[in-house]
Amino acid sequence: MKLVRVRFEEAEDLWKMQIKAFSELYEKYQDTETSPAAEKLEKVLARFKQNWTYYYFIVSNGEKVGAIRVIDKKTSGERKRISPIFILKQYRGRGYAQEAIRQAEAIHGSKKWQLDTILQEKGNCYLYEKLGYKKTGKQEQINDKMTLVFYEK
Repeated sequence: MKLVRVRFEEAEDLWKMQIKAFSELYEKYQDTETSPAAEKLEKVLARFKQNWTYYYFIVSNGEKVGAIRVIDKKTSGERKRISPIFILKQYRGRGYAQEAIRQAEAIHGSKKWQLDTILQEKGNCYLYEKLGYKKTGKQEQINDKMTLVFYEK
């Protein structure tokens, strides 16, 4: 498995994968304001123009199994951020997300990271905690079904 930097010309493919990967969570939580499944293509395209955004396809055996976005402002001293990371449904449970995060940390530096996830999705929380991320204590209630929980490393 490897991370391959997404080119601007591939942004629409990335966006379609993102919608597909997050559609079940969107249906479950109806989080129109925060769900990557509800994002417009224009928002993804705008992020490509940010010099601190790095999109990578997660590739295994020549197949794009998911993607990760890293926000790394490099010189500002701010924490790097993962937002979002996703694996397409048919490829889940194979360790790709874990390995993608490890590789992103190897590329961008292993210190000062942050991310958030859905508190009710215990598998996501377990993954991040297994990789050394700690809850900050901050939570944000999105709606009556869903709360975001924030992590740092």
